[in-house]
Amino acid sequence: MSRIVAAIALLAALAGAAQAAAKPKPAPAKTKPAAAPVLSQANYRIDRYTLDNGLTVILHEDHTVPAVCFWQWYKVGSRNERQGITGLSHFFEHMMFNGSKNVPPKEYDKRLESRGAYSNAFTTRDMTAYYEEGGKESLETMLQLDSDRMRELSLLPDMMKSEIEVVREERRFRTDNSVPGLLDEALYSTAFEASPYHWPVVGWMKDLERITRDEMVAYFRTYYAPNNFILLLIGDFDPKDAKAKIAQYFASIPKQTPPAPPVNSEPDQNGEKLAYVRYPSETVSIDVGYKAPSVKSNDIWTLDILSNILSGGESSRLHQALVYDQQIALSASASFRAGLEPGLFEFYVEMKPGHTAEEAQKALYAEIQRLASDGPTERELQKARNQSEASFIEALKTNNGAGQALGYFEHVHGDYKDFFTAIDHYRGVTAADCKRVAQQVFDANHRTASILVPLEVGKESQP
Repeated sequence: MSRIVAAIALLAALAGAAQAAAKPKPAPAKTKPAAAPVLSQANYRIDRYTLDNGLTVILHEDHTVPAVCFWQWYKVGSRNERQGITGLSHFFEHMMFNGSKNVPPKEYDKRLESRGAYSNAFTTRDMTAYYEEGGKESLETMLQLDSDRMRELSLLPDMMKSEIEVVREERRFRTDNSVPGLLDEALYSTAFEASPYHWPVVGWMKDLERITRDEMVAYFRTYYAPNNFILLLIGDFDPKDAKAKIAQYFASIPKQTPPAPPVNSEPDQNGEKLAYVRYPSETVSIDVGYKAPSVKSNDIWTLDILSNILSGGESSRLHQALVYDQQIALSASASFRAGLEPGLFEFYVEMKPGHTAEEAQKALYAEIQRLASDGPTERELQKARNQSEASFIEALKTNNGAGQALGYFEHVHGDYKDFFTAIDHYRGVTAADCKRVAQQVFDANHRTASILVPLEVGKESQP
């Protein structure tokens, strides 16, 4: 477990009652002990520095277990694309495992696994991140492999042609033949008109069919550069040795011209939007999103708390109302994660067979309005605060979770130091904050609903 100081000072200042000759003075009131911070730069040490080529390095040394986790965080996601080349960020997540100058295709994972390590990656609207995890003796292998693919990834035409077909097939599986995937795509493309969140992370199929190799290569050269990269190393390592090896493998990779920031020309939304998706299904589902602020707003912490109040476990409002009391839904959830651009506070409801989208909307909107009108109870609020804090701390129990948290704060928040104040933000959210933010965000004029229209299972279309 990463070292986290959670102790609270228990000693109170007890002043003795001084006696006067004629009349005793009352004893001074006991002072409330100050709580030690759960996380601080003193008890959770981070070393951050930058190489001459612009590469950012974040080190967190922890000798609890003889293992390391190596994160590579590229500051590129689908928001950095444009119409015509959507899906390229996710495509390169695939390509990064397909060989480089000194590593033949399909050898990357074999070399890691032979050292007892493993790898994975993900792409979102805001970033593309990779990680390897294994025993500390595997660190140099990780650094060798990942510097090599940043420096000279294989961009051979046949390999790129083959991998783009893999991505197309993934899109067919995860979006075109998936109710949640179809609803999510319809939700974002309807809610956003001129935001870089308009298109899906996986890309439009027509773009995946037309993107040229020259466009692919230009995209890689622009975004897979050391000055657009955060290297995070968490776990059991010697800092002096790690810094020397990081310099050895990464310092000579040349920086590139910084990419231009994405343009967000999204207009204000002044009325509810609806999208209907027809697909074979035995149940109805709805995906609802309310326009929500970016990471620049202090209200993001309150929105996290509202998410837990609405769907944090079986005692949450949505589960109790739609699943338990009314018994019309199989599941009901709320979710929010602050991004670099203004995004959505989302709700997803899957109804029981025989129940309609209209019932789902009526029940969901009633619970949302009740929270906005009345605010949370003190018990609900404390539970939600506890859940947010517990989730945050729980993630830090592993090298992997700590690396992901630090990468997110460094890139999305713009400074890893915001990591140290997150819990204070959660603890500071009040019932009044919840009521105010709910009234601002859960405005029907800023709402978009993506609604499944079930077709008979086995039929692709219906007149």
